[in-house]
Formats: sequence, structure tokens, C-alpha cells
Amino acid sequence: MEPPRAPALRRLLPPLLLLMLPLPPRARAKYVRGNLSSKEDWVFLTRFCFLSDYGRLDFRFRYPEAKCCQNILLYFDDPSQWPAVYKAGDKDCLAKESVIRPENNQVINLTTQYAWSGCQVVSEEGTRYLSCSSGRSFRSVRERWWYIALSKCGGDGLQLEYEMVLTNGKSFWTRHFSADEFGILETDVTFLLIFILIFLLSCYFGYLLKGRQLLHTTYKMFMAAAGMEVLSLLFFCIYWGQYATDGIGNESLKILAKLLFSSSFLIFLLMLILLGKGFTVTRGRISHSGSVKLSVYMTLYTLTHVALLIYEAEFFDPGQVLYTYESPAGYGLIGLQVAAYVWFSYAVLVSLRHFPEKQPFYVPFFAAYTLWFFAVPVMALIANFGIPKWAREKIVNGIQLGIHLYAHGVFLIMTRPSAANKNFPYHVRTSQIASAGAPGPGGSQSADKAFPQHVYGNVTFISDSVPNFTELFSIPPPASCPLPRAAPDSGLPLFRDLRPPGPLRDL
Repeated sequence: MEPPRAPALRRLLPPLLLLMLPLPPRARAKYVRGNLSSKEDWVFLTRFCFLSDYGRLDFRFRYPEAKCCQNILLYFDDPSQWPAVYKAGDKDCLAKESVIRPENNQVINLTTQYAWSGCQVVSEEGTRYLSCSSGRSFRSVRERWWYIALSKCGGDGLQLEYEMVLTNGKSFWTRHFSADEFGILETDVTFLLIFILIFLLSCYFGYLLKGRQLLHTTYKMFMAAAGMEVLSLLFFCIYWGQYATDGIGNESLKILAKLLFSSSFLIFLLMLILLGKGFTVTRGRISHSGSVKLSVYMTLYTLTHVALLIYEAEFFDPGQVLYTYESPAGYGLIGLQVAAYVWFSYAVLVSLRHFPEKQPFYVPFFAAYTLWFFAVPVMALIANFGIPKWAREKIVNGIQLGIHLYAHGVFLIMTRPSAANKNFPYHVRTSQIASAGAPGPGGSQSADKAFPQHVYGNVTFISDSVPNFTELFSIPPPASCPLPRAAPDSGLPLFRDLRPPGPLRDL
């Protein structure tokens, strides 16, 4: 019978459920429609990253003739254009229009006098409207962000019903995608297939470990993290596939995918800290103070993740190309990641000092995940300052998935139940954890203590199809009569696989 899970983990899991909080949807800019009424004379509408040769804007605009005449302004991402006018408090409407280059056809005058606007006067219930339906192609030397604004300088405000379709070519893989999103769907599908393989392998290894009573809580956490990663990528693929079809997508699916992605990350991070502290490797329980610290830290990390998603959805300015970590919550997550690494490093060093025989696991474990801990903040800094905005989203998406694949792949390799695996961490059976953490003589609780020296069972992996008969000749000592520990200066290893000197005899 498998012993119950540590109470500490039950206290750590509720904060992760906070990730399921609903978030408000965030509008996309590939198929845009709305009804604008403003007292301003210059208003931002939307943005899109067009290809150098295949960008296309198709539009339908409608507004009362009494509000004539309004202009659609097309800015691009040159420092003299959009960055020079957006949120420039020292520039009025005329100054914002003055940076437009007429020779580049960056102005669409919504009147019947401008033939390219496709405007005509229509009457509806006694009211005359200007209805404009046409399109515009975009040519540039490279992929560029284009920003669409509406203006009527010196007027009495703006009023417009609009519908715009912004596309890049006619292919299913590019049509509705902004140029900075090219390849995201293909990348997500590829990583989905890889993570499905990793999840299936982890389930198979878990099945083998369960048969040997070595399926510990930390490995179950790894399986849960891999499963959530698969679900996250599945929902991302569904979202981007639907988006490629209609240019709208289902924003709820994307939010759910982000929540699952964050949950997978948090569970994996918690698992690493627990393993660093020796949980299920050198000890069967975490001390009460350690459990409290982990609970506080994971709650703080979870709340910061939620704050980041809410900040991105609610406060990111659609008129600017921003990255997720370009926010106070994003920088807070980077700081928490660095703090987690310091904690992880200290825990691993303490475990190694007390259990040097675990070096074959902890040394490569620490080296591999040192790279992982620093990969996230380094990626955030590079994305913020080193990647062009017109290519950032697709590059960051691939790097982020690659970092997750590295983390899961390394752990899967290090914990594979094979005789050739010298880094295998688990040598204590799940049935021995309860007795290892039972109250000691006199009723003192030793739940946070290390496993006794005799608790490691024989876990030699001979073959899954050949019975391991040596298991029959290993008699674990009873928990109530622990064997004497080796003296610190005796030179004997702290953990020894003690067996009877010879085979059992019939009495």
C-alpha cells in the first residue's frame, strides 16, 4: 500500500489553482470591426505587420455625411513616423498628419472626391451617409509594422463604423497572420508532437517505476507538468488553426492555453526545488518550516504570474508592440526566477554535503538546470532589447518552447529506469517512505529527517521481462529496529545496500 502524500504538497497545490482565474479577452488586429464615436480629432484604430510584398488592407467605412471629411492615416514603424506621433503630447492633429508622406499614398481621404477610397453617398432613414469600400496594398523593403489611425483636424469629433481585413498573401499559413507571427502554428504543431512523445514516455517510465515501487511524488509532478504542456500546446494549435481560417480565433482558448502553460512551468519549478531539497531522493518529508517557505514562495510566484497575464490583457497599449515581460509584473517574475535559483542552489549544495553518494544524480542535475534557470531571464532581456519588433513574437515563441523541451527532456533522460542510467535518483521505495518518516523513540517526529542508511532497496534494472530474483533474497530491516549508523569518521558510506552474507537456507 502506497503511503499518503506529504501534507506539505497539499498546502502547495492550492496556489496553483489561482491560475484558472478568468481573464478579459484581448482584441486581435487581423479582422477588425467596430463603431467609433469620439470627441478627439485623431484616434488610433489598429496595427498589423505586413510582408514586404504581399500585404493587403481591405476595408469598409461608413459615417454620416454631416461628419465629413475624415481621413484614414497609414503610419509605419520608422522613428520619424509612428514613434514620433503616438502619445506625443506636444503635437496636435495637424502636426501628427504632417509626418505622413503623400507620395507614399499613406492617406485615404474618405470622400467621393478621392476615387481610391471607393466612397459613395447613400441615404438611410432620411440620413445621408458616406459609405467607402476599397483596399490598399503595401510594399516596403522589409516586413514592417503599419499603424492605422483616423483623423479630422479642427472638426467636431469623429464618428465611424469600420470593418477591416488585414492579410499577408493567400496561403493558409500566412493569410491572416501578422508577419511577426509567421511559423508560430507550424512551430506549435511540431512541439506538440514532441511533447506528446515525452508525455507517453513519462507514462511508460512511470508504469515501470510503479511496478518497482519507485513512482514517487516528484515524478508524478513531472508527468503532470508534461501533461499540462501537451494540453497547452493543443489549445494553442486549435486557436491558431481557427485564427488561420477566419482571422478572429477564439480568445478564450488562447487564455486557457496560457494558463496551462504557466501551470506546467510552476509545477516543474516546484518539483525542481523539492528535488534540490532531497525530497523523495534523500528524505521522505519536508520540514514544517520548509513547507511554509515553499507555500509562501509558490503563492507569490503564482500571483505574480496571474498579475502578468492580467496586466498584459488590460494595460498593454495596443498602439505599441510590447513583449510580455515589458511590465512591472514581468520584471518581478525575472527577480523571482533568480531568487528560485539561489534557493535551488543552496538546497542542492546542502543535499550534497550530507549525502555525497548522490553526486551521480545531483551534479548533472544542478549543471543542467542552472542553464534552465538562467535561460528564462536571459531570453526576456534579449527579447526586450535584442530582437526586432517585427520578428519578435515568432522567435520568442520558438525559444520559449525550446527551453521547456530542454527542461522536460533532460529530466526524462535522467530518470529513465535503465541499468545504464548512472544518474537515476530514486532508490527508496514508496512503501518505505512512511516508515522512514515515522515518529522516533519517545514519540519525536522525524518527518524532516533523512532516510536511514539501510532504506535504499535493490533497484538494479535487469530487464522488464526477466524477474529480478535478487529481490527475493533482500530482507529490509524492520522500521522499529534501525541498524546502527556508521560513525562520521569511520570512512564508511552513509548509505549502504546491506544484504545478508549469503542466500537464505531452509530451517
